[in-house]
Amino acid sequence: MLAVDGGNSKTDVLLATETGQVLATARVGPFTPQASGVATAVDVVAEAVGQLRTALDLPAAGPLARHLSAFVAGADLPQEEEALAEAFTARGWAESVEVGNDSFALLRAGASRPWGVAVVCGAGINCVGIGPDGRRARYPALGELTGDWGGGSGLGRTALWSAVRGEDGRGPRTALTEAVAAHFAVATALDVALGIHLGAIPEERIHELSPLLLRVATQGDATALGFVERQASEIVVWAKVALERLDLLGRETEVVLGGGVLRAAEPVLMDRVHALAAAQIPAARLVVPAQRPIHGALLLGLDRLGLAVTDG
Repeated sequence: MLAVDGGNSKTDVLLATETGQVLATARVGPFTPQASGVATAVDVVAEAVGQLRTALDLPAAGPLARHLSAFVAGADLPQEEEALAEAFTARGWAESVEVGNDSFALLRAGASRPWGVAVVCGAGINCVGIGPDGRRARYPALGELTGDWGGGSGLGRTALWSAVRGEDGRGPRTALTEAVAAHFAVATALDVALGIHLGAIPEERIHELSPLLLRVATQGDATALGFVERQASEIVVWAKVALERLDLLGRETEVVLGGGVLRAAEPVLMDRVHALAAAQIPAARLVVPAQRPIHGALLLGLDRLGLAVTDG
C-alpha cells in the first residue's frame, strides 16, 4: 500500500503492508497542482517515492504497491481528481489508484465512525462531510473565488494588510505593525510588503505571519483578535453547513479539526472555536486527532481493498 497526503506546505508519503504495518516514510515539499501543474505536483511525490526505494533498498523503477491511496490538496473538483489519477497511474507505482481531497484523509484519521465532518485550516481552509447513509457534503474550496476566507496564508496576508494600514493611517493602530517588521528584521511593515513585491522576500514566507497574528492576538491587540474571531467563525460555519446538508445538525457527530492552524492548538483561537461550536452546533463533538492525515490516507486505501489493520 502506497499512501500519499499532499498538502500546500508539505507532502507525506508512506509504504505499508496490506495489514497496515508501515515500512518506510518520506516527507518532501508542497503538493500544489493548481499553481505548479499536475505533472510538477506528481514529481514531488516521485521524489518521496525515490526516498522510499532507497530506504528499503528497492529497485529504482517498477511497481511498488498493490494500491496507491492519494488524498491531496488541489483535488477539489471531479476533473481535478481525474487528472491527478491519470498522472499517478502513468507513473506505474501501483496496480490501482484512488485520488481524493486531503480533507477526507483527515476525517478518516480522526473519526471513530465511518462518517462525520472534517474541517481543515492549514494553508487554506476546506471542509468535507460523510453521512451515515454515505451522502457527502463538500465545497469547491478554491479560495476567495468560492467564498473562502482564512487559513495560514489568508491570516498571514491579513496580518500584513493590517500592519501596513495601521502604519500609514488608513487603518487602526495595531501591534501587528511592529511585530511584522520585526519578524523580517526590517524597519517598517511597508518594507515587508515591498520586499515581497520586489522579490527580496519570498512570497511563500507570508504564511509565517499566521502564528505571529495569533501571538499578537494573545497579547490583546484588538485588530488581531478581530481576525481570530473571524477565523473561528469561519471554521464553525463550514462545519455547520456541512452538518445541515447531511441532516446531522441535531445528531451527535464528530467534527474533526486539522491543518497547521488548528493543530497548533493556540488557546486564543481554539477557545473561540469551542465557544462558537457550543452555541451553533451543540450536538457536535470536536476532535483534534493524534494521527496525521497520512494515516487516514493509508486507512482509506485499506478500506478500498477491503483490508483490515492488524498492527495498530
